[in-house]
Amino acid sequence: MELPYHEDVSPGSGGLPPRAWYAGSDAAVLPLNGSWRFRLSPGADVEDEAFAADGFDAAAWDEVVVPGHWVLQGHGAPVYTNQSYPFPVDPPRVPTENPTGDHLRCFDLPADWPADGGATLRFDGVESCARVWLNGTPLGDFKGSRLPHEFAVGPLLRPRDNVLAVRVHQWSSGSYLEDQDQWWLPGIFRDVTLLHRPEGAVGDFFTHASYDHRDGTGTLRVDSEVAGRVTVPELGIDVATGESVTVAVEPWSAERPRLYDGVLATPGERVPLRIGFRTVAVVDGLITVNGRPVLFRGVNRHEFHPETGRAVGLDTMRADVRLMKQHNINAVRTSHYPPHPAFLDLCDELGLWVIDECDLETHGFTTRGWEGNPVDDARWTPALLDRAERTVERDKNHPSVIIWSLGNECGTGRGLTAMAEWIRGRDPGRLLHYEGDPSCADTDMYARMYADHAEVERIGRREDGGPQRRRGLPFILCEYAHAMGNGPGGLSDYQRLFETYERLQGGFVWEWVDHGLKHPALGYAYGGDFGEELHDGNFVCDGLCFPDRTPSPGLLEYKRVIQPVRFAYDAGTGTVRVTNLYDVADLSELAFEWTYTVDGPVGPGAPLTPGGPRGDTPSASGPLDVPPELGPGESVELKLPDPPAAARDAETWLHLSAMVCEETNWAPLDHLVACADFPVTARPPVPVAAGERPRRRGYDLTLGPGRFDVRTGELRALGDLILKSAPRLDVWRAPTDNDDGAPWQPDTRYGPLWRTLGLHRMRHRLDGVEADGEALTVRTRVAPAARDLALRTVYRWTSDGTALRLAVSVTPEGRWDDVPLPRLGVRLGLPAAFDRADWFGGDGEAYPDTRAASRMGWWSSWVERMQTPYLRPQENGARADVRWAELCAGSGGPGVRVVGDPAFWFTARPWSTEELDAATHRTDLTPGDTVWVHLDHGQRGIGSQSCGPGVLPRYELRAASAEFALTFSVAEAGR
Repeated sequence: MELPYHEDVSPGSGGLPPRAWYAGSDAAVLPLNGSWRFRLSPGADVEDEAFAADGFDAAAWDEVVVPGHWVLQGHGAPVYTNQSYPFPVDPPRVPTENPTGDHLRCFDLPADWPADGGATLRFDGVESCARVWLNGTPLGDFKGSRLPHEFAVGPLLRPRDNVLAVRVHQWSSGSYLEDQDQWWLPGIFRDVTLLHRPEGAVGDFFTHASYDHRDGTGTLRVDSEVAGRVTVPELGIDVATGESVTVAVEPWSAERPRLYDGVLATPGERVPLRIGFRTVAVVDGLITVNGRPVLFRGVNRHEFHPETGRAVGLDTMRADVRLMKQHNINAVRTSHYPPHPAFLDLCDELGLWVIDECDLETHGFTTRGWEGNPVDDARWTPALLDRAERTVERDKNHPSVIIWSLGNECGTGRGLTAMAEWIRGRDPGRLLHYEGDPSCADTDMYARMYADHAEVERIGRREDGGPQRRRGLPFILCEYAHAMGNGPGGLSDYQRLFETYERLQGGFVWEWVDHGLKHPALGYAYGGDFGEELHDGNFVCDGLCFPDRTPSPGLLEYKRVIQPVRFAYDAGTGTVRVTNLYDVADLSELAFEWTYTVDGPVGPGAPLTPGGPRGDTPSASGPLDVPPELGPGESVELKLPDPPAAARDAETWLHLSAMVCEETNWAPLDHLVACADFPVTARPPVPVAAGERPRRRGYDLTLGPGRFDVRTGELRALGDLILKSAPRLDVWRAPTDNDDGAPWQPDTRYGPLWRTLGLHRMRHRLDGVEADGEALTVRTRVAPAARDLALRTVYRWTSDGTALRLAVSVTPEGRWDDVPLPRLGVRLGLPAAFDRADWFGGDGEAYPDTRAASRMGWWSSWVERMQTPYLRPQENGARADVRWAELCAGSGGPGVRVVGDPAFWFTARPWSTEELDAATHRTDLTPGDTVWVHLDHGQRGIGSQSCGPGVLPRYELRAASAEFALTFSVAEAGR
C-alpha cells in the first residue's frame, strides 16, 4: 500500500536544493518567530487539511512560542530514551497514536519589502516531520529534524494577511534515523525565516581557503552559483568568483582563530564572508592542520537548555563556547547532528576545532541485531544522502569545521558508504569520521568509544591489530570519560597516554551539559519524571556542566588535566621547568606567577570567602619570566627565589600559575589558564597527644577534653560540645552513577555488589572497653548482616590534657575476594549550628582519580556550599590531602579542630549518607539537626563505569589492614 508522507522513507518533497547558510546579507529578511496559534491532535490525520485553507479561523486555538517544543509549553510531555525507540520498531511505520501539532502564523510583509524578485521560506529545525502550506497552497513536506529546509514562495506572498500553516508529526519514518540519546521533543525548535531573493541574488557558494605552512601563504577561491566578485580589503583581494588568489596570510587555528572579513557581491546581493585560511590533512598517519599535528582536548555537545530544550538562544551558545575556551577545551563534536549554524559562527570566531556530525543515528536497531537497519537498506539511501548533503552544504564555509562525521551508532551498511563517497566528491579538503565501522573503510581516522586505558595504550603502540587500512590511521576517542554524576575519573591517565603516543590524537568527553529539564517540584527532571512508559532514567544527566551551565567538578578536573602548560619543579635546585603544550600558539598571551604558601595557625577574624582561601600566614609571590616566544613543545628552565624564612618550620607549597594577560573575546584579564602545586618543605610530624590518664565519674569517663560513655567507650562530648553522633568506623558512601555502572558493562559493578554484601547496613559490635594506663581502648567488630565478612576495629584514645588523639586500626576478617571498599574512615555528627568549615588541604571536590584540579591551601566554606548538587544525589564533596579542618558555628563560638596523621579526606554534610543514598532528586534533601563529618583514611576512585571503564587498580580501596590517627581539640572562639 502507499504510505502517507510522514511514513514514506523519502526525505520529503517540494523543497529547494540545500545550500550554504549565511547571515548578514543586505537582502530583506523577515523573522517569523514568536507566538503561533497551535492545536494538538492525538493522531496524524493527514486527510484533514482544513486548518491550512485560506481564511481558516483559529481564534480558539492555544498559542505556542516558536522556536520551541510544544511538550515544554503545556501540551503533552517529553520522553527520554538512550537507545530504545519509544514506539514499536516496524520501519518505516509509526504508531497511529502520533501526537501532531498544527501551527498557524499570520503575518504582513513590511512596508519596505521589495516588490521585485522572489522569496524563500526557511525552516532551520523541525522535529520530526512537517508539511507546509502558505495562503492555502501546499508547499511540500520534509524530514531531517536538525537540518534546514527551504521553499520558494515568492508568487504566493501578499502584502497583508499571509497565513503560514505547518503540520508537525512527532513520529515519522525520519524518527528511525534520529535515535540520538536525548529527549524526544517535537516542534518547530529553530528559526523560521522569510528571505527576499532579489534578481541576481547569491545562491549557493563555497569558500575554499587553504594555507601553505611552508611559505605562509593562503589561497582563496570562492565558487558561486551566481557569478560575482569577492573582496577582502585587509588582504587587498578583489577577484571574480571562481578565480584563485594567493597572498601572505595568518592561518586560522583553534588557538589563534584569525579571520578575515570579506564580501561576496553578486548583481542582486552582498553577503559577508568570514574567511579562515587552513589546510587539513592526514600526513604520516596523523591528523594535521596547517602542517602540524593536533591533539583534541574535546567535548561532545548536544544542544540543550533546561527550559527550552533544543531551542537554544545565541546567548546560551556563546556561553557554551566561552566556557569551553575558559576550561582549555579546544574541540567539539556536534553530537549527534549539526548544531544551530550560529554555534559554528562562534566556533569560527572564538576558536574550536569542530567535528560536524550528520543528523543520523539508528541505535535502536541493536535490539534486533541490526536487522532492518536503514543504513544497509537501499530504500533509505536517498534519505541518508539528503541528510549528508544538507549538512555539508549548510556548513561548508566554516573554517572551524575540519572533520565531517557520517553519524553515530548506525552499525554498518551501503548507505554510509554512499554518504562518504558523496562527501569526498563534494569536499575533499576535510576529513571523514565514523565510529561504528571497525574496518574504517569510509573514514580517515580510527575512532572508538569508551576504550579502556589498556586498550588505548595498545592502540598507541600500534599493537591493536585489525585491518591493514586501520593500522595506519590516526586514533581518536570520539567519546570517553562518561561525565555522569560524580566523575569522570581517570582523565589524567588518559591524557598521559595521549601525550605519550603520537598516534593517539586525543578525544571528546561525553558530554558537555546535563539534560535536566526544569521542573516545578523536582528542580531538574530526568527520564521517568514525566510518566514515560519507557525511559532511561538519569542517563541523560551526563554533562560536565549542570543544566544552568554551572561547571561541575568534572569540568574543573578536565580543565586542569588538559591545560596547555606543563610545570615541573626541582626542589633540590629551586628551578621550575615550563613546557608549552599548545599545538600552534606560543605563550605570548599568558602571564606567569609563582607563590609560596606556608601552613600555620589561622588568625582570628579571617574573612569567610566560601570556596576561597583565607588566613594570614606568611607567603611570598612574584612574576615568573617565561619567554613569550616559547613555541609549541618547547621548554624553559627558570630559577625561583628562595622560599620565605617561615618555610623552615612549617609545611610549604609552591603554586605556579599562567593567566591571560590581555582581555579576550572568551576570557577576562587574569583568567587562570594553567596551574600546578608542588611541596617545598615537608609537613612537620604531628605531635602525639598523650600523658593524661582516663578518669571515671559515674557512667562517664573523662580523658583530656573528651567525655566518654564508660560502658560503650563512645565519645559523647568534646569540652562543652555535646556530639550528635560519636566517631566510629564508616565504609559506606551513597553510590555514584559510576559506582552503579551500566547494565551492559562486562566488568563487576561494585555499587550493586556493595548492597548485596550489605555494606550500606554495617553493624557495630562492642567487644571490649579498656581504660588503663594512658589510653582508652575500644575494640569492635564491624560487619554486615547475613555475611561472615568483618572489619576488626580498635579505637585507641589518648590525650595530653588539651587535645584528644584517636588512633584507629582496622583488620579485615573473612574472605573479601578483592571487593573494594567505598571508603574507610570515621564519621561523627555535630550540631547543625556548626555550619562553617575551614581547612588546609585541597580546595574542591576530589577523589583518588579526580584530584588533578585540587589546589593546596587554606580554604573556608559554608558546609551547605561544600555539596555538589548532582541531579541524582550521590557521594560528593570530599576534599583531598587535608592536614587539619575546623568546624564552627558561623554565628561565632568555639569549634572543633581535627588534625590528621596522615592527611585525610574531609567531607561535611547537612544530611547523612543514608539520606543522600535514599534521595532521587536534589529536592529530596533537607538539612536536619546534624552536620555529618567524614574523616576518611581512604576513598575508592570514581572511574567512568556509567558507560566507560571502571576504576583503575591503583585507585581501588582494598579491604586491608590499615592504621591512621586523628587529633581532636576545641578551636578558639572567633576562629
